[in-house]
This record gives sequence, C-alpha cells and structure tokens, in this order.
Amino acid sequence: MANREIIRIEGLEKVYDMGEVRVKALHGVDLTIEEGSYVAIMGASGSGKSTLLNILGCLDRPTAGKYYLGGEDVASMDDDQLSAFRGRTLGFVFQSYNLIQQLSVIENIFVPLFYQGLDLSDREKHCEDLADLVGLGDRTDHRPKQLSGGQQQRVAIARSLVNDPLLILADEPTGNLDSKTGLEILDLFDRLNQQGKTMILVTHGDEVAERAQRVVHMKDGVIDREDVKRAPVKVDNSKKLELTG
Repeated sequence: MANREIIRIEGLEKVYDMGEVRVKALHGVDLTIEEGSYVAIMGASGSGKSTLLNILGCLDRPTAGKYYLGGEDVASMDDDQLSAFRGRTLGFVFQSYNLIQQLSVIENIFVPLFYQGLDLSDREKHCEDLADLVGLGDRTDHRPKQLSGGQQQRVAIARSLVNDPLLILADEPTGNLDSKTGLEILDLFDRLNQQGKTMILVTHGDEVAERAQRVVHMKDGVIDREDVKRAPVKVDNSKKLELTG
C-alpha cells in the first residue's frame, strides 16, 4: 500500500506586483509528494525554487491555484489560521540557522512550542531527547556563539523536529558549512528520512540533491523535469520518531 499523499499543488501561480512591473515567478505548477519522501528542488537563480519553497512552507501565498497539505486546503486559510497551521505542521531548517543568540541550545529548541502557547514544563525531556538525537546532549546550556556552524545547524534541525511536523523544509542547509560538516548534516537528514520523516530540500548542489529519492528541476517558474531514483520510505504512522542512536 502506498503512503498517503502529504502535498498536492494544482495550477500554482505566483505573481509579484512591483508597481509598474508584474513578475510571474510560478506558472501553473502541479506537484504531489507522498509521506516519507525525500525531495530535492533544484534550479538556477530566478527559476522559482525559493518561491515554491516559501509557498510550501506557508510563508507566502499563491496568487492562483490550489495547495493541500496533509489534506488541508492551505490557500483558503486566513493569516491567523495559516500561522497556527504552520506552527503545528512544519519544521524549518535555514542556511543561516536562524537561532536566537541570547538563548541556550535547549531554549532554542523550545522556541516553536513557546509560540504555540504550549506548557513547556512537561516538554523538557522531549527537547533534551532531540538535543541527544542531533549529538548535542552535552551542549544544552551553550549559546549559539559558543558552537560551530555545524553544531548550530544541528540545533536548528532539533528545533525543526520539536513539534513532530508533517514535513521538514530545508533551504540550502549546508550552504554555510565546510564539506565535511555538510556531509554530517546530510547524514542526519538521511537518518531522519529513514525513520519516516518527509523532507523537502532546496539546493543548487548536485552532491546534496544526490541524497534525495526524487529531484525536481525548476526552470522559468515551471517544473522542467523530475528524476525519481527510489520510492519514498514506508511510514508506520503508529510509531513516533525514534529518538535514539
């Protein structure tokens, strides 16, 4: 039996109004992604890949078209609904880490829960487990400036997992890292996908995209072609993410 469909977009368009000029960034994009997938989105500057990622991440809205995430009609949500849905459903990993410098590792991992207004007192063990998962169990009291770039990205990955999201969106997650550290981060992504997490990654690097099961190539605001290398990981929805090893 196939995994459930986690993303469906139909006829997606995005137009930026620049005053006298209107720039069409997406031209009727259609895409479906199954749970357990590891998808890389590639394309040159101006291809539409970042616009597509922002819409998939509910950080921007399409001008036209449909977007269903986990069966929910995202395009029809108002701003408050969209913000709440994003906080419950998505995890983000950015090239620049986006950590809060005044907070410790464990406090940065807590941040998405705080913005959801959840009681943090019973979530501390969960956050500690996530710090262990990314290899920072002995650094939970450190501030970002006391960590290497790779360690900061590991904090960002732990933070992306704290709400047990439907999928993780990563934007050039190894772009600020040396090659050895970048490979360590990609190994961690592999491991998360093998444990059932759905991953969507924007990259311009072939060596990064090589890790994915499926590569979507964008050009001039449309999907130019797709390379499918293997099927998505089979997901057992009765189990939570394994926080060991």
